[in-house]
Amino acid sequence: QVQLVESGGGLVQPGGSLRLSCAASGSIFRFNVMGWYRQAPGKQRELVASITQDGGTNYADSVKGRSIISRDNAKNTVYLQMNSLRPEDTAVYYCNVQDGVLPGTYIRDYWGQGTQVTVSS
Repeated sequence: QVQLVESGGGLVQPGGSLRLSCAASGSIFRFNVMGWYRQAPGKQRELVASITQDGGTNYADSVKGRSIISRDNAKNTVYLQMNSLRPEDTAVYYCNVQDGVLPGTYIRDYWGQGTQVTVSS
């Protein structure tokens, strides 16, 4: 069983930066994607960014150019550096890991408990 523990959320002023971290405990299959989703009040959960085991990345248009996702495979940890934060970035941010035994085919799906990010002056 894989458990995800997030950290790094908080209150930040518009234009500020935050770095989210998510550490995965347990064994992750070789082929995997680690990512961050967010859910604002009254809205659906949406992908923010993801990164595969070999470093392939994907970003939501709303955060492109302002965020960088990275990972440390030795530590099973994924990071999300968010810059130039805006009030509309306010949401609960969830870490997600999907993995499997074949390339691009994920059979397990794990979620963290979420961390609140609030962008306000």
